Amino acid sequence: MSRKKKTYKAHSCTDYKYRSLEVSKLINVLMKSGEKTKAENIVYSVLSMIHSNQERSLEVFLQALENIKPLVEVKSKRVGGANYRIPVEVKHTRRTTLALRWLKTASTIRSEKTMSLKLYKELMDALTKKGTAIKYRDEMHKLAEVNKAFSHFKF
Repeated sequence: MSRKKKTYKAHSCTDYKYRSLEVSKLINVLMKSGEKTKAENIVYSVLSMIHSNQERSLEVFLQALENIKPLVEVKSKRVGGANYRIPVEVKHTRRTTLALRWLKTASTIRSEKTMSLKLYKELMDALTKKGTAIKYRDEMHKLAEVNKAFSHFKF
């Protein structure tokens, strides 16, 4: 029997408009200096831009996010004085976190005028499986493929 207390994962709240956990997490990722309303306005304007072009904005957003999510990542492990990068399958929550983080960085790099326009363009690129966020995922997959030989050093 363990002496430690059992830890529980804190449940995130969904956003008020779409009742989606992913939208809520995107708002939190985009938020700077606690300015949540500004981040909400950006995300909701992006989703309304999507809605004006397609039928279901939330489904389009979730599909674009699904395209960005990585399947494997590499983690470093020290074995006998050498560091090996071992490919490991990514857990569901980490996949979402990485995808949202990559989406934010990729859209910040873009040259459009407003953040909502940058995010919209990056989501549309991710939907068609191109763009910087997809490039980040492909780099991660290539790195895992290259280091496949060290997969027997599993954690």
